[in-house]
Amino acid sequence: MGITKSDSFNAIQNKRALWFKALGHPARIAILELLINKQACICNDMVDELPLSQSTVSQHLKELKEAGIIKGEIDGQKICYCIDSQVWQEIQEEMNIFFSSYKKIDSDCC
Repeated sequence: MGITKSDSFNAIQNKRALWFKALGHPARIAILELLINKQACICNDMVDELPLSQSTVSQHLKELKEAGIIKGEIDGQKICYCIDSQVWQEIQEEMNIFFSSYKKIDSDCC
């Protein structure tokens, strides 16, 4: 978060912001959907399935990996990616808590 004073916010707020930032691009959503649909690790063939260049796919994979949402393992000269199931579950649980904390107000406030 750099100069946004992220240290002024609690760990959960910072973690949620990191995940939302990583999920905040349609290419990253497409990558995650691809990984979900394959139900397996994918090694270097994502470019064939996405309308993006290799360097762009690599940058988006890097963002998802830095957020902990995916894991990458080296297999020979290839890097294989898959969803980190433990982090995925943590995101799901945290987002459920976050979204369920809103209680609809009977009157229109705005």
